[in-house]
Amino acid sequence: MNRIDRSIDKYKQLFGKGIPATHVTDPDLQDILSHFIFGEVFYQGDLDDKERELITLVVLATNQTLPQLKAHVNAALNVGLIPVEIKEAVYQCAPYIGFPKTVNAINEVNEVFKAKGIVLPMESQKTVNEQNRSQKGLATQVEIFGDVIKKMKENAPSNQAHIQEYLSTFCFGDFYTRSGLDLKTRELLTLCIVSALGGAESQVKAHVQGNLNVGNDKERMIDAITHCLPYMGFPRTLNVLTCMNEISPEN
Repeated sequence: MNRIDRSIDKYKQLFGKGIPATHVTDPDLQDILSHFIFGEVFYQGDLDDKERELITLVVLATNQTLPQLKAHVNAALNVGLIPVEIKEAVYQCAPYIGFPKTVNAINEVNEVFKAKGIVLPMESQKTVNEQNRSQKGLATQVEIFGDVIKKMKENAPSNQAHIQEYLSTFCFGDFYTRSGLDLKTRELLTLCIVSALGGAESQVKAHVQGNLNVGNDKERMIDAITHCLPYMGFPRTLNVLTCMNEISPEN
């Protein structure tokens, strides 16, 4: 099957229809888009469609391309993702893109869920409380990044120590410890989020190493970043690959 036929089949699988509306007004652009994303990128590497849709959701949330995000919430359900997984993927964006953008994205998710009769709110995925969120968050940080985290906290200037504490309690305690997605998936999605931000190369490098530490090898990361390419463009994709090659050089 050639890439054009593949793109038509994949588009129908994801969205339940064969021709997007923009094909009427901008057929050349839509053909290039559809054939590249759905005929080539979706078939590059070993990610399954559920993983690809989770990645798409977090990159679209990061970019705040909300109409496309809403379409891909439907696509995510169509390929078998459950509502909790979709919500948790978008929640995972909050420490990196901020709450206003995350809430914008969640509002789009909720519109789709309500239209499909999915009851809200869903069951809480929280696993920490006020007494242990710092301890469990720090333990998760160490699991991902190693003992360097403890040294970073110890060496932080006194007027910046609260930022390190927020990383442990808020980013890793409140979010990474949640159920609904496993640690390897959260860390892979986080790499995609910080990659899509642009200008976050230090964090990209840290999360490349973090992914390696939790069992996502370089090929899996390349597959994920390749899938991000149509949504974040070549400059950011190439920057991420440079960071990845610095942390994990090619033989």
